[in-house]
Amino acid sequence: MRLKITQAANNIHQDLVSAVGWTSSNELYSCSDDKTVFKWEMTGEANGKVCDLEAYSTDLHWCPTHTKGQGADIFVVTCTDGTFKILGKNGRLEKSVEAHQGACIACKWNHEGTALATAGEDGVVKVWSRVGILRSTLVQSEACVYSVAWGPDSDQVLYTAGKSVVIKPLQPSAKTLQWKAHDGVVLKVDWNPINNMIVSSGGGLPLQGVGLLRAAALPEPADGVPRDVRGVVPRRRAVCRGHVQRAAAVRQDGVDLLQAAHLHGVGAERRVELGRHAAGAGGGGAVCFGQIVDRTVEWRRLSATLEENNRIRVHDVASETNEDLDFRDRVIKMSLGFNHLVVATSTQCSIYNTGNWNTPHIFDLKETVNLVLQCGKQFLMVDNFNGISIYTYEGRQVSNPKFQGLRTEFLNHESISLSNDTMAVIDRSDSKAVRFFDSATGKQIGEPVTHNLEICELALNLAGANTERKLVFIDRNRDLYITPILKPQLVKMATMCDSAVWSESTDMLGTMIDQKLVVWYYPGAMFVDKDLVGKTKFIKEASEFGKVPKIAYFQGARATIRRSDGTLITANVSHYPLLLYDYVNALQWDKAVRLCRHVKDTCLWACLAAMAIHHKDLNTAEVAFAAINEMDKLQFVIHIKSIPTEEGRAAELALFRRRPEEAEAILLQAGLIYRAIKMNVRIFNWDRALELAVNYRTHVDTVLWKRKKYLDSIKREETNKKFLQYSQSVQIDEEAIRSKVEQEKEKELARPGARRVK
Repeated sequence: MRLKITQAANNIHQDLVSAVGWTSSNELYSCSDDKTVFKWEMTGEANGKVCDLEAYSTDLHWCPTHTKGQGADIFVVTCTDGTFKILGKNGRLEKSVEAHQGACIACKWNHEGTALATAGEDGVVKVWSRVGILRSTLVQSEACVYSVAWGPDSDQVLYTAGKSVVIKPLQPSAKTLQWKAHDGVVLKVDWNPINNMIVSSGGGLPLQGVGLLRAAALPEPADGVPRDVRGVVPRRRAVCRGHVQRAAAVRQDGVDLLQAAHLHGVGAERRVELGRHAAGAGGGGAVCFGQIVDRTVEWRRLSATLEENNRIRVHDVASETNEDLDFRDRVIKMSLGFNHLVVATSTQCSIYNTGNWNTPHIFDLKETVNLVLQCGKQFLMVDNFNGISIYTYEGRQVSNPKFQGLRTEFLNHESISLSNDTMAVIDRSDSKAVRFFDSATGKQIGEPVTHNLEICELALNLAGANTERKLVFIDRNRDLYITPILKPQLVKMATMCDSAVWSESTDMLGTMIDQKLVVWYYPGAMFVDKDLVGKTKFIKEASEFGKVPKIAYFQGARATIRRSDGTLITANVSHYPLLLYDYVNALQWDKAVRLCRHVKDTCLWACLAAMAIHHKDLNTAEVAFAAINEMDKLQFVIHIKSIPTEEGRAAELALFRRRPEEAEAILLQAGLIYRAIKMNVRIFNWDRALELAVNYRTHVDTVLWKRKKYLDSIKREETNKKFLQYSQSVQIDEEAIRSKVEQEKEKELARPGARRVK
């Protein structure tokens, strides 16, 4: 990737440009020491002067605009005379406020656009209402405050204090956090609301990326030119930085430096903003525009590369052919997968089938797209006007999921996931909850799944029917959890997990755990038999993965891993699980057994055993458990096969999966009362067994007799009050009890569909 920078031949501003800012409609506003504010198109063409200012400007920030255009088209400009001015989109002055003694250096709207933080040369940080009324004086310090930023929940303010960075909560009783960030004065800070990363910069010193548990120093430019960073704004997965005569884009991990480009005629860059594009300004009055090009997305044999602002080249490795796709406008987003290439420009969306590049499906867009996410049958697009929209690959809109508190500007690949029938998204108002939506109707499915910690990443499995849909997520402690969608049941899978990606065609799950590649061949074993989980995963240790690696793709038997420096590494896993999935999905159990016998791999046998139990194929499960020497499970499977009724076998399988409540419900619904009582006796749930016997007025004496035999075997006296009470009123006749049990067995054999097993 490289940052391609364009600049007008003649400077519009006549003096130093102090600040630039993007609007929600992708227009750029710039203010300069010539006391003017200009508007620019995204193409880099000036669109006229907006207004004149009475004083020299220092900073500019637009008020956030929410879904469907909700929000005011206003922006704030801070000035050296200590005032800040609230201006309309057309340049009309809404209000001028005297805020600080000395220059007002920095300003920042909170994420909701309801409050404004300003910082000044007098060392004071103040919070103002939307209309410029003072709410509170948050900080009074001796040092000049050069920069401020809001926390992800708009309840904290980050600001600079000499060589330190300080987090100040809005609540007076909350604790203030401060640490030394640089050896020199900190000039700029920002706080990414998506991943909670804080970025700071000091004059002539390395840019620092600070996370919850790690910090990374960005390398100096190779040419040794000293940096003069004045604007660092993290957006999605990257940060823009500026220094003398240069601009560059940096990955959020603080290491991957994109190819930088020289800025012609710029004496000292002062401000850089990064979203889908970048804009910079300098001391010579120049305003420059940049776009990251040479971006490449891959899927199987195809790779698509953005070569120019409006041109994509598709390369087919198998046939060694190239296809050039030209577009009318700049390419904003592109995504390749599932036999389709989706390209979003500033005005249109084009959907190409990989088998035919000549006739794409095209529809118009009302707003610039923030995110494109694909699955097998459909894809979703996120923008600030329509919110979340799900489309078919023919360009037909399927649904428009919505919920209260949805903030589309904070969504990325880690906070939203899509499958053929379900969409999952982290609730921004409560980051401990995940909401599920039916992708066909856009309606919410059940209640949100809640966790006790903040959820950072999530992913839905892509293969299988909606009844098999599962969710994995990583919480703030980097713990990995899995749960079914229909009947949520949180199960912890691993710790120290940095990344989790489902395979596109199977239920295999690829994870990066403690710098190791761990592939779970059948994660569903978590809900079948936890004892098999350790035997159904593949672990690959490799030093070349480095620190904090991420899985970029997991296709077939190949995982593509992105190191912290941006390098892509390919790791292969066994292709036999793919064949096993094909046979199991086709219910070809004989072929699955022959495959496992040919490979002679314990991991494959364990996967087959779990799959067979899940699909209730007891014959295959018996063979698989015998192959991995699980004698206790083998005996239990043989016991299940001896049960005459289908309901009885289903209940025993539920008990095998450690779900006694589900097993009991199956038996009671089928009218097998005695078997439900006997099951509770077998698992020593004596109170429930007696309760069932009393409620259904049958086999009370059987439960008392079984209880007495158990206590006699362990040489204990009865202490349970309920059993003591019924022992006095119920006569125990062992011969009569045995006779009733035999009658129950004959009655069960006489049920329709029952079979007698020899």
